Amino acid sequence: MTDKKSKSNDEISLKELIGKAKEWYVYLLSQWKIIVLAGFIGAVLGLAYSFMKKPTYTATLTFALEDEKTSSSGGILSLASQFGLDLGGSGGGIFEGSNLIELFKSRTMIEQSLMKPVYSKGDTISLAEMYIQKNKWRESWNKKPKFAKIQFKPETKRKYFTRIHDSILGVISSDLSKNYLAIGQKDKKVSIISMDVTSSDELFSLYFCENLARQVGQFYIATKSKKARANMEILERQTDSIRGELNNAISGLASANDNTFNLNPALNIRRVPSAKKQVDVQANTAILTELVKQTELAKVTLRRETPLIQVLDRPILPLPQKRFGKAKGIVMGGFLFGFIVVFGLSIRWLVKYN
Repeated sequence: MTDKKSKSNDEISLKELIGKAKEWYVYLLSQWKIIVLAGFIGAVLGLAYSFMKKPTYTATLTFALEDEKTSSSGGILSLASQFGLDLGGSGGGIFEGSNLIELFKSRTMIEQSLMKPVYSKGDTISLAEMYIQKNKWRESWNKKPKFAKIQFKPETKRKYFTRIHDSILGVISSDLSKNYLAIGQKDKKVSIISMDVTSSDELFSLYFCENLARQVGQFYIATKSKKARANMEILERQTDSIRGELNNAISGLASANDNTFNLNPALNIRRVPSAKKQVDVQANTAILTELVKQTELAKVTLRRETPLIQVLDRPILPLPQKRFGKAKGIVMGGFLFGFIVVFGLSIRWLVKYN
């Protein structure tokens, strides 16, 4: 008995639901003029937006990370270890995978790239200034005394920046990192990384893409080769020092030999300075020989460390352009406004008739 009542209630609920749906449908049909008018207005606005929307330009740069040649360098490093010298190995653990991608998006790299000089509208300016002009910030800054004299001249050192400079650069860096810059690895099995810079200014996309890649590349190379370069510089200084000592010892030996020329063989004490200088010459010669070997090994290691980023494809003008199409604007605008009106009419129907 209970099952029959439950079944009957379900049928009534289903019939009521279908009936309500028909009433809602009939109501929307009765309002077709409003819906069509809304769709038409949305289509017009979408078309207008397609005319006002500036096209975007994308600069793409791809590069490959050089693999560490540990097998080829094993012999060199083991030979160097015999002399008690650490020539430095890979310094790039912190730059592997996603860490390198985050390096491109770091504020330091972006800000240093923004201070690089570029040629725009017949003048040499910084990328930061180009960004400011592109977004027409100076039109509002001229009305504010503390911003009116703010300038970002190319290659300006950070120590000369004020709090206002830092604040503006922070806003620009954050905007570029979030809305302009896209970096990704197309395939995890392939160490090729692609960087895209998209903006409404073709030259800005090109300049920023190239300068950021160059800045990160220089930082990457300097950091990875820092240990090997430091060792090489130390060895070069030591080599120069020992070479100077050897030259002095050779000069001293020659002078001592001159003083003992035609000396009576019985006077051996007079030959001591000459013998000491001879020992100095032999010792410095042996030390210099080993230092020269180690310096050459350090140079080989340093060459192995650089270059560490190989650029495959650079952006070339004209850059790929993307526009907001007229047809797309009409369809999206008409659909969006039509949907909003249908939704609003549905709410009105629910409130009024239920």
